[in-house]
Amino acid sequence: MDRYQIIYTEQYNKRAARFLKKHPQIQKQYEKTLLLLERNPGHPSLRLHQLSNKLQGIHSISINIRYRIMLELLLVDKKIILLDIGGHDLYN
Repeated sequence: MDRYQIIYTEQYNKRAARFLKKHPQIQKQYEKTLLLLERNPGHPSLRLHQLSNKLQGIHSISINIRYRIMLELLLVDKKIILLDIGGHDLYN
């Protein structure tokens, strides 16, 4: 099975670095989530779902119950563009 290509934009990398500095306790969960995303975005533990309203076309996955990663999923090219990381306040 082909892996998906995860694209880390400069903006995402800055947000992720800030987020992980604030929440170092989830570093391992974060890394595990990204590995799983690369191998199988549809894995049940990621809880991949499409967002609606002003975020239509954007997807979200779970790092854990509290934290999420917003992403753009390009199924045709097997690319995943990471957009943002944080809690439920991402959706506001």
